[in-house]
Amino acid sequence: MSRSWERKVQKNQEQLNKQRKKQGKSPLMAAKSGTDALDTYKGRSYVMPAFLLLFILFYVIVTINSSAFKQTDNMFWITVACYVVLAGLFLLRRPYLSVGKDFIRSRRFAGDRNIYVSNMKGITIQKGYIVVEQHKGGNWVFSRVINRYPTEQMAERMKAFATQHGIPLTEK
Repeated sequence: MSRSWERKVQKNQEQLNKQRKKQGKSPLMAAKSGTDALDTYKGRSYVMPAFLLLFILFYVIVTINSSAFKQTDNMFWITVACYVVLAGLFLLRRPYLSVGKDFIRSRRFAGDRNIYVSNMKGITIQKGYIVVEQHKGGNWVFSRVINRYPTEQMAERMKAFATQHGIPLTEK
């Protein structure tokens, strides 16, 4: 059976499971067959929360010291609080890489995204970095410096994934 057919079946089963969940029925178990053997590697994001906190600190300093931007209402402090909460959300929402049977999954800004083997152009492994190149779309970069991924463990799993599916692998 072709992989595209398997993806269509899996997608339709996921949609059916969502409908069944809304109706209060139990989900079909066949939709979970592709996700039962996921290897997940979690990181920790410090860069974006630090950037947001520095930005709001700059905003507070400029606003409080300037006579042109005197704030008399609570909206200023609500804005500051919202940026602090957003920084907390970015800190608690951990980035990850999951390697499945014929796809990899990661959290992006717009939500969880998959790359299937048919869309992978190649994988590059460097010390502290793993880059997954796509035929269509931007490259996915997993960095030890930015997101604190365990890149050594991820590199071993990605090597096995690349050899299993015949994806070109470059080590630098």
